[in-house]
Amino acid sequence: MRPFLLPLLLIAGLGACDGENSFRITASTSDDGTGKGVLRVIDALQCPDAVGVLTRKGLAANGGASCVYGGPKGAEVILHLVKLDGRSPDAVLKDFEAQMAASLPQADARLKADQPPAPLPAATNGGDEATVQAPGVDIRTKGDDASVRLPGLSIDTRGDNANVRIGGINIQAKDGQGVRTETSTVSVDSSGPSTRVRARAPGAATRMTYVVADDQPSPAGWRRVGFEARGPEGGPLVVATIRSKDRNGDRVFDSAKDLVSLNVGD
Repeated sequence: MRPFLLPLLLIAGLGACDGENSFRITASTSDDGTGKGVLRVIDALQCPDAVGVLTRKGLAANGGASCVYGGPKGAEVILHLVKLDGRSPDAVLKDFEAQMAASLPQADARLKADQPPAPLPAATNGGDEATVQAPGVDIRTKGDDASVRLPGLSIDTRGDNANVRIGGINIQAKDGQGVRTETSTVSVDSSGPSTRVRARAPGAATRMTYVVADDQPSPAGWRRVGFEARGPEGGPLVVATIRSKDRNGDRVFDSAKDLVSLNVGD
């Protein structure tokens, strides 16, 4: 696995920030011809009383075009049904990106500054063992086994078995019998304590995840914000905007994804 692992280890230097701001992003591909993965066209949102860790606040508004949910530690999720009205999905989602960036202004400022990442410290090496540790970066190797943890990237290898998650890419290999890979278009930007991740699945349909996280809370107390967006070609889009005051807001994001799936599909 070393020829496969080495290029991924080199990516570590691009994402050094607090390890609490790591992400797990999955993406589905477009219709494979069996009907799986086809996203639905809907006229109004389904807004159940509760989904995962989220609880609805009030009734659906704007004729079924939006509803608000609350979550742990003051988390907020707003579900939107967005008609394209001649606009492209990218243009619509850029507006949502701007909204989320405004919720974490200090992170947005750092990421726009585009500061280069700090160099990694030299690895320690004891025979067949090596470690690299820095804020948000933990790489340990011993023989053919390796463990890598950093924002947007997780690698575990045990002999011929490997499991790799990097943004929207999931790679699994077992007993040298081949590799299964699922990919999406992914970008990860990091500057100090701030991290931004975009993941977009290929295909005509829209499937996008957007996350911004920062160790320092915004004036409103938010530490992790973003959205999950899905919709068929031509729209409309179902977009769940997410704001969390918890550094580890995975449960809130996962519940928001479930809410989007309930409405438009996977």
